[in-house]
Amino acid sequence: MQERKKRAKKWKSAASVTLSLHCGPCQVRTQHHNGGSRFFSNLQYSDLHPDVSAAETSANYQHQSPGPSYRKEQYFSKGQNRAERGRGRGVRQNVSQEMPKYVTASTFAQARAAEINAMLKAVTQKSSNSLVFQTLPRHMRRRAMSHNIKRLPRRLREIARKEAEKAVHQKKEHSKNKCRKARRRHINLVVEFNRRQKKNIWLETHIWHAKRFHMVKKWGYCLGDRPTTKSYRACYRAMTKHCLLQQIQYYLLLELNGKGKSFWKVLARMCICFSPGPTFAAVACLSGRLQGSLVLYRADRYPEDLLGPITFIWKPKHVSGITSETRQLWIWTHPSLKQDILTELKTVFQCSEPVETCSPEPIVTLLQEEKPTDVAMIVGKKRKREDNEGEKAVTVKKIIGDGTRVPLQSYCWTSQTTGVVISDLTMEILRYRLIGPLSHCVLTEALKTASIQTEMADAETELNNWWVENCKNSERVSLHQCQGAIFELLQGISSPSEIAAGTILGLTVGDPRVNLPKKRSKAMPNPEKYQDNEKVRQLLLEGVPVECAHSFIWDQTICKNVTENKIPEQDLNHMRGELLVPGSQLDLGPCESKIPILLVQQPGKVAGEDRPGWGSGWDIYVPKGWGMAFWIPFVYRGARVGGLQEGLKHSEYKRTPHVPNDFPDCPAGIQFAKELENILLEKFKRRPPAKRPNYVKLGTLAPFLCPWGQLTRDWEVRNKAQEESVITSSADSKSCATERQVPCEPKPGQIIEDSQGDMVEEMTQIQNLCKEDGAATSSDFFVLRNRKLLKQLSARCRPSCGKGQRVCSASKLGQKEMTEDALLPILKCHPRVLVWVSLSLLRKGSPELHAMICIPTQEDLLQLSKDQLFCGPQEPKHSDIFKHKILKLKERKKRGNNGKALESGASDALEAKTVEEPKELILGLWPDSLPDLTSHCSRILLGFVTQGDFSLAAGCGEALGFVNLTGLLHMLSSQPADKKGLVLLRTPASLQYRFARLSIEV
Repeated sequence: MQERKKRAKKWKSAASVTLSLHCGPCQVRTQHHNGGSRFFSNLQYSDLHPDVSAAETSANYQHQSPGPSYRKEQYFSKGQNRAERGRGRGVRQNVSQEMPKYVTASTFAQARAAEINAMLKAVTQKSSNSLVFQTLPRHMRRRAMSHNIKRLPRRLREIARKEAEKAVHQKKEHSKNKCRKARRRHINLVVEFNRRQKKNIWLETHIWHAKRFHMVKKWGYCLGDRPTTKSYRACYRAMTKHCLLQQIQYYLLLELNGKGKSFWKVLARMCICFSPGPTFAAVACLSGRLQGSLVLYRADRYPEDLLGPITFIWKPKHVSGITSETRQLWIWTHPSLKQDILTELKTVFQCSEPVETCSPEPIVTLLQEEKPTDVAMIVGKKRKREDNEGEKAVTVKKIIGDGTRVPLQSYCWTSQTTGVVISDLTMEILRYRLIGPLSHCVLTEALKTASIQTEMADAETELNNWWVENCKNSERVSLHQCQGAIFELLQGISSPSEIAAGTILGLTVGDPRVNLPKKRSKAMPNPEKYQDNEKVRQLLLEGVPVECAHSFIWDQTICKNVTENKIPEQDLNHMRGELLVPGSQLDLGPCESKIPILLVQQPGKVAGEDRPGWGSGWDIYVPKGWGMAFWIPFVYRGARVGGLQEGLKHSEYKRTPHVPNDFPDCPAGIQFAKELENILLEKFKRRPPAKRPNYVKLGTLAPFLCPWGQLTRDWEVRNKAQEESVITSSADSKSCATERQVPCEPKPGQIIEDSQGDMVEEMTQIQNLCKEDGAATSSDFFVLRNRKLLKQLSARCRPSCGKGQRVCSASKLGQKEMTEDALLPILKCHPRVLVWVSLSLLRKGSPELHAMICIPTQEDLLQLSKDQLFCGPQEPKHSDIFKHKILKLKERKKRGNNGKALESGASDALEAKTVEEPKELILGLWPDSLPDLTSHCSRILLGFVTQGDFSLAAGCGEALGFVNLTGLLHMLSSQPADKKGLVLLRTPASLQYRFARLSIEV
């Protein structure tokens, strides 16, 4: 016994060992003198006590287990349970145990060896991405250590040598053509630019725009969105007083060739029925004298299934006394509408067989992606004329036209039954737009008519061979002279709006690069020169003759000749350098290129009574390859260049729908709305909740999207519910008659009915059309575009300050006074109808995108009549019913991420079952399922704003948007005569309503 006590005493002095209370394998914790501790597992009690038998061991454990409770709990507080003791921090289990007698040396050494190996592995293993020399102290580091291993200490040189052998740290072998001087060579730039045009089409002015504009990728093109300089007001002044230049080359051009009247009769199936506007077969348009504009639908599907707006031009039928049965038609449309319109045209004309395919030119494709090193070698050796391989190198040319077309892709289709041929001429004809009152002055100064040429300049080339042949015809020469005379008369016109809308003038001009001015200047008119000229007055009264609308640009062979035989810019600069008098005008003589172009007058603001003709200008059509040759002369004549945003403002000030933003009933408009919603939603998510508006509290259901479908459905349900209530309460007819005579605020959705009165003619036609097409069962909404109905609605929206003023304004338009009975057929056939409206704020305020158009109450109108400075009521603040759910979801997600088990009671489990978790809840936004739009706020919702801003033209806030027709009639029937057309506007991030005047401009 004494020996055992001595051994235990020696062991206790060496280390303090504590045995756990678990049975089986013993876990030993050794407490060192420095306070550290270490556990050793998988050690049996017999290993520590070899002289004690197994029976004694089990007896020992059995004797210790039922010990007194105070010995187990004396070191823990009262509130701690067993689970908390095991995982509590800072709690030491100093339970008294019997000390081991001795330790087996071999087992103890194995445990220590394992720990030493783990420690060495942790020390030698690299835990960071730093290099060896970066692990040294800062006072020992040297700059040469990064590339010279001998600068490192000897103990680290072997590790550094292994790191240097890795491929990541080896020096890259730079190509000889990677320097800037080689990259900026013209041939290498052309190769690089051609490669970058394979995904998105570059316009011919792309490089010019990329240096001065913010570029965006839209509809498969790289387009200039807005200038990098501050030019918002300057662009407006250019549109109002001088000239604004825009590149609209990205518009799609479709060419149709057909014979006979059946050609345009088939096209008539895609137009608006019962419309007094122009069609494909309009006399002025069919002759080729004027340009027409239409809105296309799917065949026999009017007024539903909208395709989009287009502009069209017919080739003149009579040219120099020669008549042709085959008619040629050009259709221009927005690129977002291309696939829908092209597919419908091929379906209507039964075109399925491809005639021509797109074959890639060998001079454009260099296979630089497959063998980039070979291309570099070819490019380098091409400059050596004595090298045979360099002489055989392929000449690299810039991509002209559409460089994204897939090889062997069909772009021309024909019909075996109708004989109609449809061709896709995208990027084959360039199109520029000049906007402003002095746009014709810029044209006349930048362009000069081509001179008569009867002999070839060089017999070996085909330069101007088509022009020489035409100049031999006396009738063609006289026609060209007549076109040139009319073109010169444009300087005597103060504005393009004085000429008939859509006037077409064909012309053949010389190279505009020849007569460039030395400095940039503004083109100004010279009215004194043409003040007493009878020809100018005759031009304004009669317009451009039909014969002068002819142009050689209709012939694709001539356009190809003009593109291929263009004089390079380098040669022109070389000729300028050889002039005897530097800076004098260059005279090329018969070598000067002759370019056929087409001028088309674009009407400005046509609808409405204020600012008539604002924003008018000219469109110029040019063959491809001549983009920069015409662009720079226009800029040098003082034309300010605008982008997509300037085009949007131009349509906003004209109060016309913009494509595709303001066409919610066509596929392109729906796609645009979805993309815009995603962009605005991502921008909203990037801000923290404290720095963004809470639209739930503001009562805004859809801040990033206009839910037109739900708005029309809600008004339809509201109207039906009101009709049912009227039918049930129609026992007392006399009381109802008295209520109709007294103007009061009707209930939501009420439409006054009157059995007496005759239907107008156009409403009967639309009712018959609805019965034939079965459109009464349709569930889609559409926009009302019938001009007769819109004129009657416009007359009804005007207030009357005196007796009979509104009736007089309607009589001026030649329309009958509209009643609710006149619109009953269209409301029954198509209850989901939207109307395009313009809004002008009465007081301060600037409307924004997706602002809400609401109906004012009688109290709001009374307050406005009492106080003329009354801006509008305020929306009461709403409560956020989703905030509690979002916080709960965040807590559950946090618990799940931490890996803790959810210990919830029975009530929490029942609540989790009853509450359905939505797909995604965002703080401040409503989920996808929206409540009733019309009655969600204190004012009844009528529509939404699609364009809105402070108007520099009107000097107040203006907006454009759509309203529901049922709600509009409900509002007009409840308003007094002097308050007709007054609505309330509220931006999505505000509670303030503001009064605005609603009008329908036709």
